[in-house]
Amino acid sequence: MQQGVGGGGWGQSGQHPQAPPQPPIPSAQGWPGTGQPPSARPPAREPGGYVPPPPPQAPGQDATGHIPLPPAVAPGTGAATLAVLLIGPAGAGKTTVARHWAATRPVPTAHVSLDDVREWVCSGFADPQAGWNDHSEAQYRLARRTCGFAARNFLANGISCILDDAVFPDRPVVGLGGWKRHVGPALLPVVLLPGLEVVLERNAARSGNRRLSDEEVARIHGRMAGWYGSGLPIIDNSQLDVEGTARALDETLARVIGPPAH
Repeated sequence: MQQGVGGGGWGQSGQHPQAPPQPPIPSAQGWPGTGQPPSARPPAREPGGYVPPPPPQAPGQDATGHIPLPPAVAPGTGAATLAVLLIGPAGAGKTTVARHWAATRPVPTAHVSLDDVREWVCSGFADPQAGWNDHSEAQYRLARRTCGFAARNFLANGISCILDDAVFPDRPVVGLGGWKRHVGPALLPVVLLPGLEVVLERNAARSGNRRLSDEEVARIHGRMAGWYGSGLPIIDNSQLDVEGTARALDETLARVIGPPAH
């Protein structure tokens, strides 16, 4: 028979009452049903009292089992340092697209427009509406050398550069070879060539020296068709806005430069 303890308030019989059953301790989220985290449980013992060592951690895995994900890779050209030449007829939108592409890259990128540099000449400017002559050719050559110098300077300081110009496939004087001589052999040319109706509409919205006659625009556009079959990437942005064209340009350049080296 169990003995009572003192006279201490457990009832007249001196016996302890039955303790009410305790609910099980709920398991912690994600842990086994022991009510304890793994670090609080004693290690399992094998027969003979041997305690096995904890399993080795995989590389890159911490004690919580978290495996860090690889860093995100920027789409398109990413962080590559590039020298790009965007070619197209008047009204193709190459200056606007080049500026937008440069402004939205995740790394420093400069935009240099040949037309802008040509217009640095104020008095005595060779107006393109007056036609091509020795005067306009000399200013074009000077502007291209100036653009090439600026591009090389940007690249030497780790800044990408995109230039734009109406380069003709059948005109050595204003051809692609001159650009590569002034910028470097790594220059990446891409042709922007929408339909004739599109360039005529865009040219009509221009003013000042940038606006050409419809006949001149049609003539330039026809000569630009010579880039087909040249092997250069060509983007028809007739149905694309500026943002969509810049995205298409970045995707095109990414295919040209290939995947990044690991």
